[in-house]
Amino acid sequence: MENFRKVRTSEVEMPLPFPDLPPDVVEMKVKEGSKIRNLMNFAMAQMELKGRRQIVFSGCGRAVTKTITCVEIMKRKLGGLHQVTKVRYKTVLEVWENQDPPPAGPTQNLTVHKNVPSICILLSRDPLNPNQTGYQPPEPRHEVGEDTLGSSTNGLKRLLPPPCEELLPKKLQVQVSDSLRGTGTTAGQQD
Repeated sequence: MENFRKVRTSEVEMPLPFPDLPPDVVEMKVKEGSKIRNLMNFAMAQMELKGRRQIVFSGCGRAVTKTITCVEIMKRKLGGLHQVTKVRYKTVLEVWENQDPPPAGPTQNLTVHKNVPSICILLSRDPLNPNQTGYQPPEPRHEVGEDTLGSSTNGLKRLLPPPCEELLPKKLQVQVSDSLRGTGTTAGQQD
């Protein structure tokens, strides 16, 4: 393969794995190079400004983690969203061109079929069937700025136990020997 270089990559289109989707559902196709900010701006506008009830995020290969990140951001910002996750494999076609073609022959191309992991996540404002595989109910609502771990936007909140008398440090008394007093060296004493 050292004499070949990749010239084209294409995904084999597959239908969404969710039955009964409206025909105008928005599908956010997340790519490896997609910017999360751009994806989220468009998706949030669709859900908030245009009043969409459902949205689908999909990504394959190295874009899977970015897809999940986008979904988690949207769930946190909007709240109350039902989720169904489907994991599958998608076929990607890579076309490789020979860099060192034979002098008398045509250039040779090599087509590679790769199966890569893929994820499709449906987010819905409307309730979904809780018995289907991959269903997650909406997270319960919390106070503004607080997440499920009890932390806030300002940092973690921890309740500390009241101080016990036996755990408090006792006053230290420093005894200074007579030899140090006469040499001009001072040592502080704590009360």
